[in-house]
Amino acid sequence: EGYVSIDGVEVLMVDLPGTYSLTAYSQEEIVTRAVLAPEKAEEKPMAVVDLVDTSALERNLFLTVQIMEMGLPVVLACNMMDEARKAGIQVDTKELGKQLGIPVVATVARSGEGLKDALREAIAFGRRGSAPLNISYGPDLDPVLTKMERLLAEKGLLTDRYPARWIALKVLENDSEILRQVERMPDVAAQLRADRETVADHLRDTLQTSPEAIIADYRYGFIRGVLRSGAVRRESAKDRLELSDKLDKVLTNTLFGPLIMLGVLYAMFQLTFVIGAYPQGWVEDGFGWLGETVSALMPDGFLKSLIVSGVIDGLGGVMSFVPLIIIMFTLVAILEDFGYMARMAYMLDRVFRAFGLHGASVMPFIIAGGIAGGCAIPGVMATRTLRSPKEKLATLLTLPYMACGAKLPVFLLTLAGWAAALLMARLMRSTIIRGESTPFVMELPPYRVPTLRSVVTHCWERTWMYLKKAGTVLVAVSILIWASMTFPTLDPEQAAPLETQIAALQEKVDALPEGDEARTPLEEELAAVQATLAEESLQHSWAGRLGMAIEPLTKPVGFDWRTDVALIGGIAAKEAIVSTLGTAYSLGEQDPEEATSLAERLAQDPNWNKATALSLMLFVLLYSPCFVALVVIRQEAGSWGWVAFSMIFNTVFAYGVAAAAYRICMAL
Repeated sequence: EGYVSIDGVEVLMVDLPGTYSLTAYSQEEIVTRAVLAPEKAEEKPMAVVDLVDTSALERNLFLTVQIMEMGLPVVLACNMMDEARKAGIQVDTKELGKQLGIPVVATVARSGEGLKDALREAIAFGRRGSAPLNISYGPDLDPVLTKMERLLAEKGLLTDRYPARWIALKVLENDSEILRQVERMPDVAAQLRADRETVADHLRDTLQTSPEAIIADYRYGFIRGVLRSGAVRRESAKDRLELSDKLDKVLTNTLFGPLIMLGVLYAMFQLTFVIGAYPQGWVEDGFGWLGETVSALMPDGFLKSLIVSGVIDGLGGVMSFVPLIIIMFTLVAILEDFGYMARMAYMLDRVFRAFGLHGASVMPFIIAGGIAGGCAIPGVMATRTLRSPKEKLATLLTLPYMACGAKLPVFLLTLAGWAAALLMARLMRSTIIRGESTPFVMELPPYRVPTLRSVVTHCWERTWMYLKKAGTVLVAVSILIWASMTFPTLDPEQAAPLETQIAALQEKVDALPEGDEARTPLEEELAAVQATLAEESLQHSWAGRLGMAIEPLTKPVGFDWRTDVALIGGIAAKEAIVSTLGTAYSLGEQDPEEATSLAERLAQDPNWNKATALSLMLFVLLYSPCFVALVVIRQEAGSWGWVAFSMIFNTVFAYGVAAAAYRICMAL
């Protein structure tokens, strides 16, 4: 929402979710209806600007009619008028407005054409007000509608919020939200339900149909009558294939469509990591320089350690992946605006349905990291487009398996994430989240060249979400991890022998000139003693003690206490895993791309081998989502119970998969 001034009048504009109906099936419809008809009268909108695709007026006017039946002043903005003209569609806005009884304005959103005209009409029409549209629904429904309308008006049930006839229509449509609201007067609700059942039984026995179908038919009948008045004309070459139709013959072809889609996804993956390697290196070097500069300026002590190791190194490890995320989100935004994402959902619907999911689940999975580099948080939010609560729940509980940007420093197992997500979705939909699958209905938008403004806006919104997480949650997590790995400090008496040995070796090294061959073995011995002191200090810290306490549980998976410490930090934020692992090995190295020392140390550790590496990659892929993702899951699922399930079940599942992989790999 935002304020805009039109001819000196300042109004608040609220952009509502796109929807085709006001029946309470999906969250978009529920949210839109709640704003159009709020509980408080003073919050009711002055007017509604209904933005429709001019090339699909019949389908889009279905929502317009419902808003008009609510009695709200509506301005119809016939959008994408430029593309409609190219397709041979001519719209007489004055005649269409006359037929509907509302203002109609031609708009082109890409260029802003007609926007101010639509707002001026909305302000003027809102001041005049309008009466609810009254459509005849035929001899079967009109009598019962009239009866219900009188009863509702007489009792004043919800009539301060909705027109009585509109409430009656929603009762006949079996609208769950309205049926819940009318229960505030049980006697009236019982009468309304009885009237609905009577007419529903009659329609089923005589016409083999339902009140919902009759209502939809008559609304479309009204719309067709309006469109046949001469307000909309089409060129005679109706069989002429448009560009979108021609492209769809190839891009959604049964054979070539999936192959092209895989090629597109692979190209996106390659572009992200080939192009992104350069700016990623610049960010890493920048944070490395910042850490060295601060380290040189500050005296040794806890404050220096906190700022350098706790904040700069921790934040640098996260921010180095921002270039990859920006590139990936830019490519996703281009595909969205081009119209190809909707085709991907269309092609994958049959595959997803076999696993108890929905074609609309494709977008949340891709955003969450289906193309490696996404983020589970906007992915969870994208599940709002799913109509079925059970399909939505199955999607948001399994999309954390995707290879999000936080997991990229650890592994690149994108296909394993897809396999795990789909298999677990099938298991959940067959057990704890059983229910009917909803039909896949999605409008395939025409292909169009994305605008720079749209791509930049979409990319920035998603990147900003990641940056906010990095600048708030992850800084706090880095500080907590630093504190847990620093305190309590090692007993001075226990540290004294090693510190004495370090001082003696340092003195010998300093006494030798640079380049002296005798200096190299002394430096290696000094580094080994320093590592031993750091390891003992870490074992004495809270994090070290916790890691050692759970080590017996993680031994079957191939993890030692250092790895356990890193995984515990990963529950707060997956980005912290590699940086914490580096600190746990007394390296101070935070950058996964240049962490050769960490690789060498792991190679030298007898507890580490290929089986351990595979086990860790699979465990990180599958175990508990990060803290912020869990909070968003709570918001979307509406229950802390599902958050607990996601944490516990995913971790147990990850443990089982990692243990099996470890044992199999060791056996081979």
